[in-house]
Amino acid sequence: MVTPKFVAKIESEDPTLRLAVLIDADNAQAAVIDGLLAEIARYGEATVKRIYGDFTAPTSASWKKVLQQYAIKPIQQFAYTTGKNATDSTMIIDAMDLLYTRKFDGFCLISSDSDFTGLAVRLREEGLMVLGFGEKKTPMAFRNACNKFILTEVLRNDTTTHPSAQENQSINKKNESKDILEEIETSTTELPKNFILTALEQSTDDTGWAQLGTFGSYLTKLQPDFDSRIYGYRKLSDLVKARKDLFLTEERKTPGGEQKVLYVRSK
Repeated sequence: MVTPKFVAKIESEDPTLRLAVLIDADNAQAAVIDGLLAEIARYGEATVKRIYGDFTAPTSASWKKVLQQYAIKPIQQFAYTTGKNATDSTMIIDAMDLLYTRKFDGFCLISSDSDFTGLAVRLREEGLMVLGFGEKKTPMAFRNACNKFILTEVLRNDTTTHPSAQENQSINKKNESKDILEEIETSTTELPKNFILTALEQSTDDTGWAQLGTFGSYLTKLQPDFDSRIYGYRKLSDLVKARKDLFLTEERKTPGGEQKVLYVRSK
């Protein structure tokens, strides 16, 4: 079940949730850090930012360059033996310690490893929001264990659209982001029309219309990794407005106010 605070956040502009951000350095790429933190800021405030891994290893060199810049606390974990991942255990234990402080509204788990599925389930059992971030290879078990799962390939794409992020990147990183963008565009998944229309039908009121926030919340409940950016649209509102073959849209003023709310129905 999606927590009430999470639903309220989807429909609100205020970042009110206190979030603990835990990064698995062994299964996450430093190239996504700009887009990652920007995405997290949409849901709340990252009051704790920690990353776990063996930072003496060459594979963690890219992360060492950004830790100080983004005030991420590194948790050093040496490998006890070859072929075993001690990082996962340390991150899970730390997450449980943070859980029992009762200071957080949710957790952001950044990893493509299915080993964190149990952790996500346990955190949600405590009524906390769990945001998962990982690559396309992330198993469905971990994706579905989260309230919301975001593909990090999409976040790399987002970093190329902000001038402030571009100014902080070298030419090589710009070329890398361009290649990733082209890869995403060429592999854009076909829109699951039946799934989306069924979800819309379940979200509508007696008049056949659904408020966009309600529709988006229901989509996330059914499929935590649903993201309009996967299908080439920055926001869900862009998707429903563009696909005039599937949707009718209407903007309505809120009762007693001037703010407009987007409503949608199937065509």
